[in-house]
Amino acid sequence: MSAEEALKIAESKNLDLVKIAPDAKPPVCKIMNYGKYRFEKAKKEKEARKNQKIVEIKEIRLSLNIDTHDFDTKINHARKFLASGDKVKVSIRFRGREMAHPELGLTIMQKCAEAIGEAAVIEKPAKLEGRQMLMFLAPKGNK
Repeated sequence: MSAEEALKIAESKNLDLVKIAPDAKPPVCKIMNYGKYRFEKAKKEKEARKNQKIVEIKEIRLSLNIDTHDFDTKINHARKFLASGDKVKVSIRFRGREMAHPELGLTIMQKCAEAIGEAAVIEKPAKLEGRQMLMFLAPKGNK
């Protein structure tokens, strides 16, 4: 059908002639109410944005000489964060002479990963970056 005929049909029905595939030979067009189409599309996008969960990164700071009760408290906080669907960044800041013993920080990180256990997946293993050692944990349902 020629473009003129299609345009006449669309105008007679008070609708719009919309090109769906302009690069095709011949171009593919559709007769529709374009304003209503745009409104429905915007409504669907808004609904999709509303249903999204924004994943935050929560941080837990440990130290080399952390006591057992303090450690358990931090681990419980990490479990809560993971249960609510957030990612957890575990960090250890080395101060002064502590920089001479990064292996101690690594053992604390491993102990932390074991304590959290089944609740999380290690997204990024412990790595020393400057004066900080970082490890990222993600909730188990994420992967």
